Amino acid sequence: MKNILVASLNPAKIEAARLAFLQAFPREKFDISGVAALSGVSNQPLSDVETLKGALNRLLSAQKLKPGADFYIAFEGGAEDGADYLEEFAWVAVTNGVKIGRARSAAFAAPARLRSLVIDGGLEVGEATDIIFNTSNSKQGIGMVGNLTNGALTRTDYYVQTAILSLLPFIHPELY
Repeated sequence: MKNILVASLNPAKIEAARLAFLQAFPREKFDISGVAALSGVSNQPLSDVETLKGALNRLLSAQKLKPGADFYIAFEGGAEDGADYLEEFAWVAVTNGVKIGRARSAAFAAPARLRSLVIDGGLEVGEATDIIFNTSNSKQGIGMVGNLTNGALTRTDYYVQTAILSLLPFIHPELY
């Protein structure tokens, strides 16, 4: 059994890690848990570079907090400011202590109101999502993407594909 440590206690991220590892390695068994890892970046990363840095920092933090896992995986949601919208995306990074895999999610344009609340109001996307959709703690549930798609694509769903792509160096180690 492989021990997977998610660099977060967020249930959406833990579930995304579970689904990604099960799909990428269907013959393996996994014990998956989370840890409150630090990103070392803003609570709401506002650039591609800062978001990737947050994911990589979470890997290092998780390794220090709980050494000895077979894999560590980190999810970091971020945004970039557009002229009239906020571009939403995430980075996922994974390591086995030797190699690091990483992938960036698809991006989508969030509504202008979200941009205003995040950029002008200084809120995190999760807080702004709760205001816009009159929800509570949506970042541990379906998230902005889930609310915008009426649940057709949840935050967990959104992260799974990216997590699988971050696992490519471990799925095909001979190529990486």
